[in-house]
Amino acid sequence: MLRLGSLTIAAPAVMGILNVTPDSFSDGGRFDNPHIALRQAAMMAEAGAAIIDIGGESTRPGAKNVSEQEELDRVVPIIESIRAVTDVPISVDTSKPEVMRAAVAAGASMINDVYALRAAGAMAAAVELEVPVCLMHMRGKPRTMQDNPQFDDVVAEVASFLESRIEACVAAGLSEDLIVVDPGFGFGKTHDHNIELLANLRQLRVRDRPMLVGVSRKSTLGELTERTITERMPASIAAAVVAVIQGADMIRAHDVQETVDALKVVRAVMEMGKKL
Repeated sequence: MLRLGSLTIAAPAVMGILNVTPDSFSDGGRFDNPHIALRQAAMMAEAGAAIIDIGGESTRPGAKNVSEQEELDRVVPIIESIRAVTDVPISVDTSKPEVMRAAVAAGASMINDVYALRAAGAMAAAVELEVPVCLMHMRGKPRTMQDNPQFDDVVAEVASFLESRIEACVAAGLSEDLIVVDPGFGFGKTHDHNIELLANLRQLRVRDRPMLVGVSRKSTLGELTERTITERMPASIAAAVVAVIQGADMIRAHDVQETVDALKVVRAVMEMGKKL
């Protein structure tokens, strides 16, 4: 079990992706209608999602910035609607402190921040809200992060960044028990960087904090398989299975039911292995 403050979920867990945006890389425009978004959330909950991650601003390479008010208008109503029909925990995928506050007030119980609380005011908001926070590694910003990213040692540098962000959070007053880490696959990394991180995932479990991995439908899988975004479900599931075997606690996925089923097999095998 994962225990993050008052939030307790079975691991390995699946975090269902629900982007209420017009321009996300995989599902942009599919769920920006509130009624369709609510139906998708209900389907993910029924399929076994342990948490539903709501995003109101695309962070794909080249993505445009979204105003605070526009992001609030996108995420708060859907969080309120989801909370009215299911008890499945909700995460808000945001870097803006006022969106964090409004989302938690509306019923979200986790913050998922690709900037790892580095935006102005974000750290103070997280400390104030006292909910679990996922700190992700990203080199640069979404608009430019894939412009020739370079590392001397990607595994060591990502691990060092995550540890430094944990230390900064604890120093600011956030309980370490509330922190989850994410290596940030595809965020300022090349195809080879992503594969190297996946192969060395256990080294990224810094300070023994739970790890979230998001590889669903990403371009590295497209490069490996030569499949389009809509054809990458098998590769996404394979990567999720590898990630859990390598130590991931939570998988962020578009294809919830299929990923949940795959991880049930992984969990059963891992549990049996512990008994032998």
